Amino acid sequence: MASSHIPLDHESYYHFYNRGINRCDLFRETKDYKHFLRLYEKYIEPIADTYAWVLMPNHFHLLIRIKSEKEILKPDRLAIHDASKPVRLKAPHQYFSNLFNAYSKYINKKYQRTGSLLERPFKRKLVEDEAYLRRLVLYIHNNPIHHGFTDIHVDYPWSSYLTCVSMKPTKLLKKEVIGWFDDEANFKFMHQQHIDFMKLEEWLEI
Repeated sequence: MASSHIPLDHESYYHFYNRGINRCDLFRETKDYKHFLRLYEKYIEPIADTYAWVLMPNHFHLLIRIKSEKEILKPDRLAIHDASKPVRLKAPHQYFSNLFNAYSKYINKKYQRTGSLLERPFKRKLVEDEAYLRRLVLYIHNNPIHHGFTDIHVDYPWSSYLTCVSMKPTKLLKKEVIGWFDDEANFKFMHQQHIDFMKLEEWLEI
């Protein structure tokens, strides 16, 4: 079961998801989606690998892996570090809190609103097996279809599906994602199959 109290450990996979408080919209226009992704790149990419994501108008889902401390403290960063001072990393959850706080401030200022934007605390679920990873990818990429925003995955711009099937360079760990489905052909095939979204949610314990 998902919990706000599950600790975030290095080298572990997690499903993050949250929605607007009282189901309010998190993203009202294209600029909002883009700004969230810029903040995500700033706060989360340095400390986590991303495998799948989707941004919906009033909620989002992320499949990530918290990097090891060694991966976070890259050699080039250590090279300029004063060896006399210990390297101290913030707890992983703090980076996500910084992301959500920064985005909330942006929305509140832009739309002249006050108060909380996201439900608190943010939800996360530890992912411990590949079968769950595969089904979670399908669940994430099928969100726009289930909620009636599109009939086909490639027509929805705010998910990682397009990145997974694109040849363009990306920081998304798409090679690993495709590998969970054996190859790209089967990745596309599985996404084209009918999915009982409610049963999938039940299986994923969302």
